[in-house]
Amino acid sequence: MSSAEAPEIRGGLAFGPLWRIARRDLGRNRRRSLLSMLAVALGLALLIAFNGLINGVMDDMRDNTIRYDTGHLQLRRPDYDADSLSLRGSELVDDLDARLARLRAMDGVRVASPVLWIRGLMTGAEESVDLRLIGIDPESELHAPFRDALAAGDFLSADDRDGVLIGRRLAEKMGLAPGDKAPLAVVDAEGKLDEGLFTVRGVFDTGLIVYDESVALMSLSKAQAFGQARGRASAIVLLLDRADDAARLAATLDEPGLRALSWLDLNELLGYYLGTVKRFYWLLDAIVMLVVAVVIANTLLMAVFERIREVGILAALGMRGRQILQLFMLEALALGLLGCAVGIGLGLAGVAWLQTVGIDFGEEAMSGAGNLAMGSVMHGRIDLLQVLLLTLWTLAVIGLASLYPAWFAARMEPVDALRQT
Repeated sequence: MSSAEAPEIRGGLAFGPLWRIARRDLGRNRRRSLLSMLAVALGLALLIAFNGLINGVMDDMRDNTIRYDTGHLQLRRPDYDADSLSLRGSELVDDLDARLARLRAMDGVRVASPVLWIRGLMTGAEESVDLRLIGIDPESELHAPFRDALAAGDFLSADDRDGVLIGRRLAEKMGLAPGDKAPLAVVDAEGKLDEGLFTVRGVFDTGLIVYDESVALMSLSKAQAFGQARGRASAIVLLLDRADDAARLAATLDEPGLRALSWLDLNELLGYYLGTVKRFYWLLDAIVMLVVAVVIANTLLMAVFERIREVGILAALGMRGRQILQLFMLEALALGLLGCAVGIGLGLAGVAWLQTVGIDFGEEAMSGAGNLAMGSVMHGRIDLLQVLLLTLWTLAVIGLASLYPAWFAARMEPVDALRQT
């Protein structure tokens, strides 16, 4: 510090001179400054990439469940037993034509289609498989995801009387291909065992084990006849123009003998799982930010101890404690800003890769997902607002972590500091 700068210090340092001192001090130990900046960058990049992956997985699970299973809304009988896939007449929805006409005329309803769920058994030469047999309207947009996932053969037609569509993993397990005969057995509405021999029309591959391994589709009319449902359906499934309208429309559709359930009501397990995952990655976020805070605090403390004599000289020349505190805070902010800039770039690049390529965990690894609609390949999703919030939180943590070292330097007595060698 030259004597020419002394009057300026006595009068109080403006940002420019303060920044020059901070920049010089950061450059004095470039290796330590670089490692600290990289710690911030890698910490923020990890937060962005991990949160992006979790966002993508949660979105995929929600969207897959809505597209392949629940829809946005379902109308059922209040006493319908979804666990047993009951076929009792009192638990099924009747008067389908009139109800469908009314629902399809409502604003905000894009698709309304009846489905019939039946618990079935497919038998083979070596093993038997429990499955969920779904009677569908093959022409409805509701089942377009299965149509788009067709990997072999043909899709069903509305008047198909002996055809079924099965998933790829089920086809491989049973050794079936399009054109083969598949024996199916169900317990019908009267409690009697009914068996039939059906032709495999096609094989779908959704990439979701819960559907590819244990679901078979047939035309609604044939399913109603096979299960003795007499023109009834388990539920009427609705797709809406806006998913956010599900709860509002559900409240208007309730009527005596009929209950409207939103996709949130129908996916309590999914909601619980998503809540657990959110708590887990909040904890991980906190751990990463704590590590970054420790690195920054350690860097600044080492800088303070190395520069005790210099701090004493600055104080003796007239720099106030507040300005010394600002100096060290400025150094921390510089490290934080540079680290965050690099971290944002690395994090967004990582999420972009996850979004386009994803991580393939393999089907065997995901076979334990149970009824969750999770594919073997997990993708990420970029959320710029979340990136901004993570960056601000990281900077805030860095600011807090730098307070103690900066306060420690600011409260030094010049005489004591100058005695240090």
